[in-house]
Parts: sequence; C-alpha cells; structure tokens
Amino acid sequence: MNITLDGKSLTFSQIESFLTERSRVMVSQETIRRLKQCRRFVEKKLESHEPFYGINTGFGMLANKRISDRDMELLQENLIISHAVGVGEHLPENISRLIMLLRANVLAAGFSGIRQETLALLIEMINRGVTPLIPEKGSVGASGDLAPLSHVALAMIGRGKVRYKGDITDAKRALKLTGLKPIRLAPKEGIALINGTQAMTAIAALCAIKARSLSKLADIAGALSVEGDRASKRPFDQRIHAIRPHPGQIAAANNIRRLIEGSQIIESHAKCKRVQDPYSFRCIPQVHGAVKDACAYAIGVVERELNSCTDNPLIFHEDGDIISGGNFHGEPLAIAMDVLAIALSELASISERRVAILLSPLEGELPVKYLVPGPGLNSGLAPLHVTMASIVSENKTLAHPASVDTIPTFAGQEDHVSMGYFAARKAATVAGNVETVLAIEVLSACQAIDIKRQKNRFPGKGTRAVYNALRKEVPFMDRDREVKPDLERCLALVRSGALIEAAERAAGTLR
Repeated sequence: MNITLDGKSLTFSQIESFLTERSRVMVSQETIRRLKQCRRFVEKKLESHEPFYGINTGFGMLANKRISDRDMELLQENLIISHAVGVGEHLPENISRLIMLLRANVLAAGFSGIRQETLALLIEMINRGVTPLIPEKGSVGASGDLAPLSHVALAMIGRGKVRYKGDITDAKRALKLTGLKPIRLAPKEGIALINGTQAMTAIAALCAIKARSLSKLADIAGALSVEGDRASKRPFDQRIHAIRPHPGQIAAANNIRRLIEGSQIIESHAKCKRVQDPYSFRCIPQVHGAVKDACAYAIGVVERELNSCTDNPLIFHEDGDIISGGNFHGEPLAIAMDVLAIALSELASISERRVAILLSPLEGELPVKYLVPGPGLNSGLAPLHVTMASIVSENKTLAHPASVDTIPTFAGQEDHVSMGYFAARKAATVAGNVETVLAIEVLSACQAIDIKRQKNRFPGKGTRAVYNALRKEVPFMDRDREVKPDLERCLALVRSGALIEAAERAAGTLR
C-alpha cells in the first residue's frame, strides 16, 4: 500500500499500514507544484531584505537580531546542530519512523517554504530505512518538539546516528550506502524541519490506536468477569441507559449484552439470593462508557493534528504573506493526552476491583478463594493480583496532568509551554499498563468460569468465543504453577487482537 502525502488526508489506517507493511511514501505532482510555488515566493521575499523570523533573524529573544545574507544558510545549520540536545533512551524505531512521516506530511501541505528536494530526501530516508536515533526526552511541547525533530534534521545534513538494517551507524555513512546525499539547508528550511508537534503526535497517534482496542478489551474482560462472578445481566438493560443517553455508556451496555447473550451460566443464577452486584460489575456501562467518550475526544484531537500545519513562520504565498504564529504549541494534544491517561487509568482501576472480588468471592458464592483448588497449599492467582494492584497504583500517579505545568524557556520569550510531549509519553505508558491489567482480568475471569462451572452450562456467545481462544493457549490452573508464562501468552493474544477478533466474530462488531 502506497501512501501519498498532501498535508491534509493522512489517516489512522494509513499509519497502521505504514508501521506494519512498510508502505512506500510519495507525494503527488500537485504537491510538488505547490512546494515550488511556495519556495519561489520565499526567495523573492528575501530579496526585499525585510526581516522574517527564523529566516534572516535569530531565534527566541534574538528575533530582532538580523542575519546577513551570506550567513542565512549557516543560520539554518546552526539551528539544527544546536537544538539536537535530546537525552535518555532512544525512541523505538516505529515511533521515529512515524515522526518522520508526520513531519513529511506537514511539509507536503505547502506552507513551510522548503525546496522539493529537501522533502524528497526525508521521504527517501523513510522509504530506504534510514531512521534517525531520537532521544526520548527533551521537548517541552512548544515551540513544538524542537529537540526530537532536530535529531531527524541532523541526520538529513549527514550528522548524528541512525538505524539502518538493524545496525546503528553514522548518518552520513547510511545515506551513502542507500545512494542518498546529505542536504545543505537553504534559508527557512532548518526551522521548517523542527518547528512542530510531530513527535508528540506520533506517540499520541499510537496511543489513540491502542486506546480504541483497550476500550473494547475492557468490555470483553468485564463481560467475562460477569460470567465468572455469576453476576446479573439486568444492569445492562437498554432501558436503563436510554434515559441517561451518554453515547459511550449506551455502547458499553450494548457490548456487554451482546457478549453475554445466551449465557447459560448467568441464567442459572437469575434467581440467586444476591440482591445487587458490586459497583465494579453493576456500573460497567457507566465507567467504561465515560472512558469511551473521553477516548473519542482524544482520538478526534489526534486525527485533526495528523493533518495540521504546525510550522512557524507560515508561508501563505497566494496571499503574499509570511506570518509568525503559534501553531507549534502542543496544548490541544497535551490536554487530550492527559484526558486519555486519566480515562484509561479508570479502566484499570475498575478491572482490579472485579478481580479482587473474583479472588475473594462475596458471601462465599464461589467454592474457593484465590481461584484455585486447594487454597492454602496453593496461592492461585492472588500473587498476580498483587502485580495488578501495583500497576493500577502506578497509573494513579501517571494520571496527574502534564498540561497543568509550564516553564519558561529561551530567556522568557517562550514563556508558556504545553508539556504535550511528556503528556503523550505518559499516556502511552498508562495504555501499556492497562493492557497488562486487562490481560490479568481475562485470565482471572476464565479461571473463575471454570471454578464453579456446572456441567453443560456455557458462557454467552461472545464470552465463550474469547474463553475458547484463551484456553487454547492457557489451560485451567488446577494447582500452583509458574503464572508469568500464562500472562505472557494472554498478553500475546491481546496484542495481536486475537481476543477482540474472536469476540467480534461471535457477537458482532464492538464499539
């Protein structure tokens, strides 16, 4: 699948294809035409000797410092080598490649004033597998992700380190091996390469993609726990949710109803003595639904940012204008990622409560504690719950908003920053934690289903499909054994999408 960049039509599905299928990236002839028009305009404006920020002036507090014509190219090179100051571990290769793709998409929009050959080099680096090493720390989210993006630009001018064919090598060497040459940056091109939100957007995009799956997985895990706890199906009655019409709540209730439809286990307990289930079971639609609504907001922000031009200054060549603004400011993403981190944390919190009840059943409703025959001699899944609790508690700290913080930089000229890059990194960590927590719930719920499973009593059509998929990989625990391999196999099913696919084949598409 080829991806044609134009700065306005990149989608999540294209991103997923790009990361999984190594799609070839290109631009249209119309995009090239637009780039050339914009570049000619920039060059003509420079002939006027008017001051234009970052083109023939210094940066930050030095914006009033004029740069001579003979030094304008050196200005752009100095900008890159001085700002490539990221620290910490390097970002994973898939994130670095996505950062490159997103920056290329911004440049393809035709408001940055770069030359066509500069964009072509970036795209060919993507296509030929030359991926800059980008340290994970160093951005405050305004003026965009200067440090991470500078490490991309650094490789383009033949400096710094890159990954190529599984090895780490000098950028200049990797470019030569692939038949490419370093670029000498023209006026405006350095700032065009690094002023923007593409590092935080790349991380946020992957987090948003995972959040969509986690929202479905939480409903699946919750439905399995409803089966395992022999809870009531009545809290999922559509009449309850119709009179509190939050879209996510209605969707979550509908998902649970379809997953447990036809459950012989639940029907066999329809007239049991329990009057009400605990909140963590009874309020699944309300909690999971609120998370779905928050995810929808965050995903919408990221979708818009994929095709936003976040450069500065911006070149409106058709209007004859060069304008300095603030599209590089990451506040929209910062708030969205903070909301997403908070929301996903709630999926883990309520999941942990359900597992705690399965391990220590209310009113002795399950025959054993810790979800294992012979408790006492065996610890069952209780130790796994401790791991779960530690992760849930970690999320509570990670859910503190990054966007409420700011710190002035560049001698106070850049006096309010978003911390959006850290917000995205933090949300991604939370998402990974939630993935593990929900995998533990799936393991625990399936074990609970088996502990008190009456002969010929089966789960619902959706939950049964997921149960069967898990049991092909993880057998029932009849005594203590190493549990970590069980969790790893369950996590593999989660990460591959196999559990969601099993559920949707049986119960229809989940929302």
